[in-house]
Amino acid sequence: VKVKIPFGSKYLDAIFSVPEKKPTYGVILTHGAGGDMNFPHLVSLAAYLASHGVLCLRFTCKGLNVAYRTKAFKAVVEYLKLCDDYKLSGVFLAGRSMGSRAAASVIRQLSQGDDDDGFIQGLVCLSYPLHRPKLQSKLRDEDLLLITCPVLFVSGSADEMCEKQLLEGVVRKMKAPKKIHWIDKANHGMAVKGRTADDVMEEVNAQVFSWLRENVQLQHK
Repeated sequence: VKVKIPFGSKYLDAIFSVPEKKPTYGVILTHGAGGDMNFPHLVSLAAYLASHGVLCLRFTCKGLNVAYRTKAFKAVVEYLKLCDDYKLSGVFLAGRSMGSRAAASVIRQLSQGDDDDGFIQGLVCLSYPLHRPKLQSKLRDEDLLLITCPVLFVSGSADEMCEKQLLEGVVRKMKAPKKIHWIDKANHGMAVKGRTADDVMEEVNAQVFSWLRENVQLQHK
C-alpha cells in the first residue's frame, strides 16, 4: 500500500507491507545514504516480515544530513502512531547504514523527552556505520550509549565502516539489552564472496524476525 507521509511542507514516499492477519506490531524501515526504500535489502526484509505477521512501513528520505533524516523518521513514527488503519501496540525502528543512525537518534530523542509512551519497542541496525572508512578514531556511538530499549545489530564481519572489535567495544558499554549478529565476511553492502545476495538476505531477515519475536513474544502461528 503506497502512502504519502506529511513532512513539513513536503511529503515522504512510503510503502506499507501488510500481513494477512491484523498485526499487533510494526517495523519502520529506511535506507542508507545512497538508495531509497526500494533498495533490495529493504524490500526483501519488508516482505519477509509481512509474511510472518509483522507490519512493515518503509520510506524514502533523500538527504545526507543525519539531523534532517532524523526529523523525517520522527514524522513517520508520528504518522504510524496516529494511523487509524493500523492500531499497533508498538513499533521497532530499523534502518540500513545511515538510516540506522537516524533511527538511533530518534529513539534517543524520544526517550529523553516527556513523550516516551513505550510505543517504540526497539532498534534494528543493519550495517550500522560506526565510523568512516579508515577513520576508526572517531566513533559515531553517542546515541547508542544513551539508548535503553533493546537493540539488534546485523553487521558484516568485514564491514569497512564498522570494525568488529570497535562495535563489540561500544556494545559492551551500552546500557540497553543488545545483540550483534555478524554476517561472516560481509562488507558494508552485505556482499559476501561466494554467496548470493538472496542467501545473505535470507540470513539477515531470519535473524531480524527471530529477534523481534524474542522481544515481543510475537504470536507466531
